[in-house]
Amino acid sequence: MAKGMPSMLALLGLVAVAGYQNRDKISEALKGAQTLGRTGRSDGGLLGGLGGLLGGNGKGGLAGGLGDLMDSFKSAGQSETADSWVTPGVPTKGLTPQEVERAIGSENLDELSTRTGLSREDLLQRLATAIPETVDRLTPEGRWPTDGQTRQFFGA
Repeated sequence: MAKGMPSMLALLGLVAVAGYQNRDKISEALKGAQTLGRTGRSDGGLLGGLGGLLGGNGKGGLAGGLGDLMDSFKSAGQSETADSWVTPGVPTKGLTPQEVERAIGSENLDELSTRTGLSREDLLQRLATAIPETVDRLTPEGRWPTDGQTRQFFGA
């Protein structure tokens, strides 16, 4: 598996697809992914391959992935940008595909590309657009969401 935290990869997979698929498909994919995480069998679908990444405890889960994602951008020199996504009253700064690649890493992008079926270029473009907007919407008033709130956000 790639060097990233499984919960961060699951969150990124959902973010990459969420802006381009309707919520009922995301909900079905999450439910199928949860089934895979529990049973080891996939019902298929675009995000079926993310099922094994959705489990976990402690800092795991989609909400834990948000913290891992923020840490990745901060470690890549994007602290001010990442902080703009969660700080109320501060304009949300965007990303370039190159900034996403530096923060997430080549191995993680390869893993996401494989699991989502998206080309690397399409994945980078989608994440560059969707990460700032999604994190901003997940953290109203600067508060971190619970795993349940994160799943609800994605329609699960």
